[in-house]
Amino acid sequence: MALTREEREQFLAEPHIAALAVDAGEGRAPLTVPIWYQYAPGGDVWIMTGLDSRKNRLIGAAGRFSLMVDRVEPTIRYVSVEGPVLDTTPATIEQLREISARYLPADKVEEYVDSAWKNHGEQVVVRMRPERWVSSDLGTV
Repeated sequence: MALTREEREQFLAEPHIAALAVDAGEGRAPLTVPIWYQYAPGGDVWIMTGLDSRKNRLIGAAGRFSLMVDRVEPTIRYVSVEGPVLDTTPATIEQLREISARYLPADKVEEYVDSAWKNHGEQVVVRMRPERWVSSDLGTV
């Protein structure tokens, strides 16, 4: 059964690990990789990635990407969202802290942020406007 707009937006707002998919060019399957993301209902989705990463280069070339999140308990549920890139901007340490706090225990955030800021190279934030949604709750199995 398809989710309502409110259900799918709330589900996407939960801290799932997303599968990011982006066109990888002629003769290649889409690049599909796990990624952290940030989303609030009714807003845009954003991800953070390396400025020189393959993901960022492919997203820049394609101008759009998809994210898919799912869970298997207590029911099998998924949401997939696709849309155009709105902008790509240099990441801030505050954004790194925000997205890290979404996924890590509170007592691990600052240590991770410090290490990532120093060691992961220049990062960018890519914002996407959700344009197409696919969602379902398949119930329990």
